[in-house]
Amino acid sequence: MIKIVRTDSSNEDFIALLRGLDAELAERDGSEHSYYVQFNKIDDIKHVLIAYDDGRPVSCGAIRPLGPGQMEVKRMFTVPHSRGYGIGATILDELESWAAELGASSCILETGKRQPEAIRLYERSGYKEIPNYGQYVGMDNSVCFEKTLT
Repeated sequence: MIKIVRTDSSNEDFIALLRGLDAELAERDGSEHSYYVQFNKIDDIKHVLIAYDDGRPVSCGAIRPLGPGQMEVKRMFTVPHSRGYGIGATILDELESWAAELGASSCILETGKRQPEAIRLYERSGYKEIPNYGQYVGMDNSVCFEKTLT
């Protein structure tokens, strides 16, 4: 049974999941990984979700305010053995609900072109590709998305 818990970036299970995410991204991104690391700081993320499967942390995601009425989805990850069961989609849906509770009217995010599974998840979840924003402008490996919340 999957249980979703709201927490923040100081949560030890979140930090442990991010070790797996960062290792996977380092492998996929190769030499470009060091550039992206600077944008993945978790020091002060107040809105984190963790999915637990029978008490084990298996997935996570976070949101942070980016602009007026806008939240950025960050640090989405599901451990490999738990992929394909819709847990990531559940985390994303819950993050969107939380963002709406906090007054956001849209969510935006960046992912890498070398992460086709993530791109499919976002497209299936109603995200539309947008021009790269902020620090991702001009980054060939980045693809950015936005979704209007209802």
